[in-house]
Amino acid sequence: MSTPSAKRAPRPHRRPKKDPARIVAFRALRAVDERDAYANLILPSLLREAEQKGMDRRDAALATELVYGTLRLQGTYDAIIAACIDRPLREVDPPVLDVLSLGAHQLLTTRIPTHAAVSATVELARAVLGEGRAKFVNAVLRRISAHDLDTWVEQVAPPYEEDAEDHLAVVHSHPRWVVSALWDSLGRWQPGACGRTAIEELLHADNERPEVTLVARPGRVTVAELRETLPQAQAGRWSPYAVTLAEGGEPGGIDAIRENRAGVQDEGSQLVALALANAPVEGADRLWLDGCAGPGGKAALLGALAAERGAALVASERQPHRARLVARALDGNPGPYTVITADGTRPAWREGSFDRVLVDVPCSGLGALRRRPEARWRRRQDDIPGFGPLQRELLRSAIRAARVGGVIGYATCSPHLAETRAVVDDVLRSETGVEWIDARPLLAGVPALGEGPDVQLWPHLHGTDAMYLALLRRTA
Repeated sequence: MSTPSAKRAPRPHRRPKKDPARIVAFRALRAVDERDAYANLILPSLLREAEQKGMDRRDAALATELVYGTLRLQGTYDAIIAACIDRPLREVDPPVLDVLSLGAHQLLTTRIPTHAAVSATVELARAVLGEGRAKFVNAVLRRISAHDLDTWVEQVAPPYEEDAEDHLAVVHSHPRWVVSALWDSLGRWQPGACGRTAIEELLHADNERPEVTLVARPGRVTVAELRETLPQAQAGRWSPYAVTLAEGGEPGGIDAIRENRAGVQDEGSQLVALALANAPVEGADRLWLDGCAGPGGKAALLGALAAERGAALVASERQPHRARLVARALDGNPGPYTVITADGTRPAWREGSFDRVLVDVPCSGLGALRRRPEARWRRRQDDIPGFGPLQRELLRSAIRAARVGGVIGYATCSPHLAETRAVVDDVLRSETGVEWIDARPLLAGVPALGEGPDVQLWPHLHGTDAMYLALLRRTA
């Protein structure tokens, strides 16, 4: 007579391991999704909080790569994940999708070994989602791990010959409407370079990690002085005030940044300020206006340049919290300046008061997708027309703020045609006594600026954000 087998003892409950880098990355993605936070603003605060609890620099670097890498390639990962599940992607809970995307990024784009990527992501799922959904994550990740990224893209992207825009959208992780808008703009600005190669170079550049670029504020610190204290730094390509940090450089610990003698500023933004400052004016050159000054980067450079010439700067910003950022950026400026909280469409100054006027208008931000990759998923095609009336009114106000003989700069961090040349053309049709200034000679040495008189910078051609600049002169 056989004895009954002993009942197997239940496994003891094991608490999931909380990997600090992946926990921070998950929290950042949830903030981006739930609160429309920007990764470049929320991630530093989460990292500081984690570092106070003992996170080391290696884990901080991993968290940063996971957040930005996942956001940049989110569209591609969504298509791959959709091919590995038996339900529509929209039916997957957003927190689960965030964990799956983090896992897909580790499996397909990083050097993390497959077993480690799956194991660590499943542990994250256990910690933030619970045991049941962790099993689902494990199953999906094992399907994803069956192929490399190129094989997956070949499977999930429609053929280029059948639908070129949809193909590029999946391969390069941009919404289809953004691909279409960027392609149209490339054709406008670079007539001989609007084929497949040019748009792929642009989309690829949007997914590259941008260099950290500093601006040496004139009269406060020089490029040479910055490079003496930063052995890995290099002089910028185009701006005489630019310094680029080596990969992984952390600007927050630099004395010149803390003391406001230098700032973090893309070279494209520096070129916009320099072009306005160097445009010829007729007569006096004593008072400048930055009409949309927040958060203050261009205002700080303009203020320093104005001080060198004995001119003063008025920096105007509508939103009080952004006006405070402008005041902080200008603190210590060597020349006179004033920061005011005012609506640029209902100005607090007399018409014809300024020799130089800049309006860097609110826009879609499609020119800064390298730095804010989440913006491509947050914006909708229907958003673009909504910016137009404000952009036009701000430009009209800027023209009226300039005196006869003074210059006006219209800038935007978007290459979308509806936000650039279309705005300027519309305003000039209704405003008399205004003429174009050719901006190209004022960006000395910068190639591929188009046929003028306005200019469009590009990440793939210039290594900058896709800044647009039109310069005008008030003649009557």
